[in-house]
Amino acid sequence: MYRAAIEKLKRWKMKEAPKPLIIRGARQVGKTWLMKEFGKSAYENTVYIGFENNRQMKELFSGDMAIDRIVTGLELYAGRKITPENTLLVFDEIQEVPAALTSLKYFNENAPQYRIVCAGSLLGVALHPGTSFPVGKVEFLDLFPLSFSEFMTAMGKERFAELLQKGDFELTTTFKYEFIDLLKLYYYVGGMPEAVASFAGNRDFNEAREIQRRILAAYEQDFSKHAPNEIVPRIRMLWNSVPAQLTKENKKFVYGVLKEGARAKEYEMAMLWLADCGLVYKVHRATAPRLPLKAYEDLKAFKLFLLDVGLLSCMVRLDQRLLLEGGALFTEFKGALTEQYVLQQLKTIEDVDTYYWTNERGGAEIDFLVDAGDEVVPVEVKAETNLKAKSLKTFCEKFRPKSAIRVSMADYKREERLLNLPLYAVETIGNGGVLPEGGN
Repeated sequence: MYRAAIEKLKRWKMKEAPKPLIIRGARQVGKTWLMKEFGKSAYENTVYIGFENNRQMKELFSGDMAIDRIVTGLELYAGRKITPENTLLVFDEIQEVPAALTSLKYFNENAPQYRIVCAGSLLGVALHPGTSFPVGKVEFLDLFPLSFSEFMTAMGKERFAELLQKGDFELTTTFKYEFIDLLKLYYYVGGMPEAVASFAGNRDFNEAREIQRRILAAYEQDFSKHAPNEIVPRIRMLWNSVPAQLTKENKKFVYGVLKEGARAKEYEMAMLWLADCGLVYKVHRATAPRLPLKAYEDLKAFKLFLLDVGLLSCMVRLDQRLLLEGGALFTEFKGALTEQYVLQQLKTIEDVDTYYWTNERGGAEIDFLVDAGDEVVPVEVKAETNLKAKSLKTFCEKFRPKSAIRVSMADYKREERLLNLPLYAVETIGNGGVLPEGGN
């Protein structure tokens, strides 16, 4: 299975003195596989250390932070010599041993010759009491479920993925029905590696769904295992409410959907826990489309998405027969799956913060605002071919953006300052060359 993150890891390796790298992401998005695959392809030797339930590692890192002593202990544990120039050290589930996290600072300062890649599922990393986090001494790489391009490659359609990357929309449009069929499969299967690998191998929808159910059950078990007991019921309520929140006409998160009279303050820690674990994405409202968008963030208004469209389709019990019914799939559940899909692809674009906009009366809404460097680009999402976009027209008349993007089931088309982009081509927003004239 190909993951684009491998290329980022290769660039990290080429640095003169790379800091220890922490791969962040939810459980089961493929962090362990990625680290091992990188070690296999880029180094002569890989020393893998799993920290979960590892008493010896807890004892090793509970002593002083003398790197020579730690490396000797790792060699004894692994049964092999660690030579800095050709060995990759892989620390998995590093949050289970907070002192190992602290040690990264000393590796960086006192023994920068060692190449270390770590992973943690964010369970306990951000909120772990007493952890001395090595701020400024490590690098980060965020790993998400497979993007649509990665999914196509896994399905043996890498030429289709390459076509999108090249931006050859004339040829892409010729094969649009193949892209649309693949996109329907992606809505159902999603991007969790185990589900994708299974479906790519046997094309069994039921088996893919069963894997998704197992993943969802494992997340529920994690709530009880890792979260503070007092917030576990609230975590479950938040988690289970996401599909209902996304299928509302107005997708702004409303605490009253959880229970009557619910207040934000009651669910603050539960929300933070889910977000820190990478299980949900919060997209805040921006009061104005100006740079930096962060300065115009409305902390009280946000939309909440899951990490994966396939898991969402599992939670709403999407019937696989919908895959055969033309474009019905894209509008099902009030377009919730489509908006989830678009956000999921935008998340894979590096260094892009995503917001949304509504006017004060709430009569007009732009689904996403994207920071394109020197401008804010509105992205309107339409789940079908109907291109009437009253909100986008209102927004453009009010703010006069240099560029705007409308994503729909219609074909690729450039207008003066508006780019009509097919749903299956959302990832190309990050390619730099898709913005209309007047944009970047």
